[in-house]
Amino acid sequence: MTIEIVPKDAESLLSWAGLLTALEAGHRLPRAEINDLFLYRGKDTMLDRAAWIDGLGALVKVATVVPGNAALGKPTVNGAVNLFNDKTGELEALVDFHLVTKWKTAGDSLLAASKLARKDSRNILLVGAGTVATSMVQAYASLFSDARFTVWNRSPAAAMAMAAADARVTATTDLAAAVSAADIICTATMATEPLIRGEWLRPGQHLDLIGAYRPDMREVDDDALRRASIFVDSRATTIGHIGELKDPIARGVIAEADVRADFYDLAAGLFTRQSDAEITVAKNGGGAHLDLMTANYILGKWRGRMVV
Repeated sequence: MTIEIVPKDAESLLSWAGLLTALEAGHRLPRAEINDLFLYRGKDTMLDRAAWIDGLGALVKVATVVPGNAALGKPTVNGAVNLFNDKTGELEALVDFHLVTKWKTAGDSLLAASKLARKDSRNILLVGAGTVATSMVQAYASLFSDARFTVWNRSPAAAMAMAAADARVTATTDLAAAVSAADIICTATMATEPLIRGEWLRPGQHLDLIGAYRPDMREVDDDALRRASIFVDSRATTIGHIGELKDPIARGVIAEADVRADFYDLAAGLFTRQSDAEITVAKNGGGAHLDLMTANYILGKWRGRMVV
């Protein structure tokens, strides 16, 4: 029988520490087989993402990204998640799309930060004031217990509203100064032109790049990439697909070999900063294999909710 997971009941069962453990365990399994289908209609995007991990299962996640929904008071991103049994291929669970996306996206970035950000990081800048930024406050606070957050948004009103809702968050209109002061810079925008300039960066910072997911999207400029050590969650879903890396590689600004590691290099100890002065960049591509690991973690906690 197919299980349908109810988000309002499932959320309280989950923890960021538990998810990080599940993500690391998932990357010790055989490398995922991944395939993506992207369809475009102007600024709208449909992403059909599939993954199969031997020993874990298979997943198909369909997402629609319609930026115009914001003006209608509707979610910009919608979709469906189907989780299939590894042995039989049967549909095992229907997991709420927004629940999986929230925990996968934030967990992806949190895993990278747990390896790359300095342990004394406290000042965290959120560039963008949407749903993802709110999730990142929860996620980062679980890793850096006394973190303080600054939020910048292209529309200052959204940043002010976010700050009003959380005492840990302060709004700013000075992006350059906020970047320079931050220990961690988290970008979660729909930008097609870079917002973060390399000249604003200082030694020891960690950049968490979430927003760009299309070939025509960038959040940081070429100088930032030149100055930083570059990491990705998955080479297969970022280098040839997302403008943040695809564009500067095509122009010879950086080379594919400049990507130092992805999550499949965790076990070998390669996904790590080498000095306190190093600037690190982690590109969050959010592939379907991460959705699979996250959905499987959620399913496990759901099944165990009645176990005493």
